[in-house]
Amino acid sequence: MTNQRSEQLFERAQQLIPGGVNSPVRAFGAVGGHPFFVERAQGPWLFDVDGNRYLDYVCSWGPGILGHAHPKVVEAVQKVCERGLTFGAPTAGEVELAELICTCVPKVELVRLVSSGTEAVMSAVRVARGYTGRDKIIKFAGNYHGHSDGLLVKAGSGLMTQSVPDSAGVPAGYAADTLTAVYNDEESVRRLMEENSGQVAAVVVEPVAANMGVVPPQPGFLEFLRRITREQGALFIFDEVITGFRLALGGASEYTGVSADLYTFGKIVGGGMPLAAYGGRRDIMSCVAPLGAVYQAGTLSGNPVAVAAGITTLKILMDDIGIYERIDRKAAKLEEAFRKAGLCVNRAGSLLSAFFTSGWKENERGGKVRNYGDACQCDKEAFAAYFNRMLARGIYVAPSQFEAMFVSDAHLDEQIEMTCEAIAECGNILK
Repeated sequence: MTNQRSEQLFERAQQLIPGGVNSPVRAFGAVGGHPFFVERAQGPWLFDVDGNRYLDYVCSWGPGILGHAHPKVVEAVQKVCERGLTFGAPTAGEVELAELICTCVPKVELVRLVSSGTEAVMSAVRVARGYTGRDKIIKFAGNYHGHSDGLLVKAGSGLMTQSVPDSAGVPAGYAADTLTAVYNDEESVRRLMEENSGQVAAVVVEPVAANMGVVPPQPGFLEFLRRITREQGALFIFDEVITGFRLALGGASEYTGVSADLYTFGKIVGGGMPLAAYGGRRDIMSCVAPLGAVYQAGTLSGNPVAVAAGITTLKILMDDIGIYERIDRKAAKLEEAFRKAGLCVNRAGSLLSAFFTSGWKENERGGKVRNYGDACQCDKEAFAAYFNRMLARGIYVAPSQFEAMFVSDAHLDEQIEMTCEAIAECGNILK
């Protein structure tokens, strides 16, 4: 593969954009080399500026459940663009998308559209604090909830850590009310609740973690969180920016059988456009202005172009519910291939991650990954070698050990088989 134009673009970009990219993981810092620059995409394929083609398992980090440039979504966007790009006033499309979200996730009774997952989670946390009159929240190490100041906190090696910001530029006071527990560890949550009795506004969780690699909840963990939040008068927030409309049409609640008080959605809900949402119980969401005292606003919230993409995507998923069976089946084949290659692999529906944990070099299944501490034990150099060998074969997986692999409905069975062969080859070479 030639990458001359991509290398030239990256060199130019580094003179103008921090690190040459507009989101850090795109820089390929964890895997070495330079990123390729995309020219266009179609179905399961990405095409770069040098004419190379890649089978895409990143899917724009989740939105591409239908594949790239689905003709119905593109047509809907084009029609709306002809009427104008933004109005700063209500449109019928906003109402229709809200109706679809509430239909798919019945526990969402009122919903507010925003522009990004970060904005959605930040707003949901603000609502929880406004509703309960409490300040503290509990999150989990390795769960990513966007880059708002109060949520850039993670745990250290112990069960819990002090609320130390995980990014420069975040005052310690902003994170002081963010308490960090260990994912899949009930005792860490119970201790935080006891030590901060009557002060916790909400527990926010990725119901299936997908930002430390894919880490599903252990049996009973989400049920425990639902129970203890009710007992303590705190709200329960599902961050479904990734899992929403991917694990099932009804998201994590349908997939796990556990419901929350507030939900945040992104990725798929915008059909590939910048759109996100937060919502939940009517009495809680009634705190949001102009109904209540919790203020949140956005000039481009409910943007008509993004709304059109979201409406069309959700309608396609509703009309062809078999999509979920198809993508889950394909992901299961990839899971099997990783296991045969001696890797630890976690999967939830069409989300999966292979982990280069201890033991994989001996062609034995490595240690299980149940939380952030487990994920951090992975061999990152081995992952980088795997990534680059897959890329050389024209297969694009996430350039980080701690990201998910996404399967779309556009991936054909023969492409899945080709990927399984590449996984086996990588496993043999890396041992």
